Amino acid sequence: MNMPSSVRIVEVGPRDGLQNEKAIIPTPLKIELIDRLSATGLRSIEATSFVSPKWIPQLADAADVFSGIARKPGVNYPVLVPNLQGYERARAVGVEEVAVFAAASEAFSQKNINASIEESIARFAPVLERARADGVKVRGYVSTVLGCPYQGEVPLADVVRVATRLHRAGCYEISLGDTIGMGTPRKAAAMLAAVAAEVPMDALAIHFHDTRGQALANILACLELGVSVLDAAVSGTGGCPYAKGASGNVASEDVVFMLDGMGIATGIDLPRLIETGQWLAAQLGRETGSKVGKAAA
Repeated sequence: MNMPSSVRIVEVGPRDGLQNEKAIIPTPLKIELIDRLSATGLRSIEATSFVSPKWIPQLADAADVFSGIARKPGVNYPVLVPNLQGYERARAVGVEEVAVFAAASEAFSQKNINASIEESIARFAPVLERARADGVKVRGYVSTVLGCPYQGEVPLADVVRVATRLHRAGCYEISLGDTIGMGTPRKAAAMLAAVAAEVPMDALAIHFHDTRGQALANILACLELGVSVLDAAVSGTGGCPYAKGASGNVASEDVVFMLDGMGIATGIDLPRLIETGQWLAAQLGRETGSKVGKAAA
C-alpha cells in the first residue's frame, strides 16, 4: 500500500454543492459559507462557477460572490469556467485558479453541453492558452468515470484518454469524478490505477458522490494506491444537475473524520467544519448530509 501521510481536501460545496439546490441561495449566504470554510483550515475551496446563468441559475451571482469573500492567505479559491468568456469574467474579479471540465462519456457530453468530448476540449483550449500567459493555474475535471446515466458503463480507455488529454493540455491536476455514484471499491481502484499509468498520481484527485453509500469505501481503496487529493462537499451537498439520480457529494466532515482516525493529516479543524456543515444544513432547511455531523448534533 502507498497510503499518503497527508491529504489535501478540495472543498466543492459552494460550487458543486449549491449548484444543485432547487432554490436560489442568497449571495450573502454563499459568501458567509465560504468565509466559514476558510476558517476551518481548508486550503482549497471551490468558490463558484462562471458558467452561463441559463445553464446554472443558482450561480448567476458568481462575480458578486467572489468579490465578496474574504480571501485568506494560503487558501486557493478556484472557480469553474466553461470557455474563454467565463474565464475573462472570472479574471475581471481577481480569480487566480480556474477549473475546466470534460466527460469520459460521449453520451453525457452531448446531453450535458450539447457537444462531443472533442468539441468540449476545443472550447476550453483558449482558456488554457490564456491561463498559461496569465500565470493562472488550471484544474481539470473528468466526469462519469465510473458510469453514465445515459450510456451505462464507460470504458476505462475513454477515462484514461480524456484525463491524459487534459493533463497534457496543461491542467496541473485532474479530478476523476464518479458523477452518479456508481462506483464500488475495486472498480474505483482499477479506474484510478489505469489513469495513474498515464498521468502521475500526484497530479490526480478523486471526486465521489455517495448515491449508493460507497463513497468512503471508494476513497479508502484509492488512498491505498497513493492518491492524496480528495474532493468533498460540506454537509454532503450537491450532485449533478444534468445527471438524474445523482445524490450528494461525500460529506467533507465524514472524510476528515475517517482520515483523522487513520492518522492521515489534513490540517482541518473537524469540530469547526462540523459546525459549518450544521449551519449550512439549517440555512437550507434540512438535516446535514454528514453522518458525523448528525452524531455531533
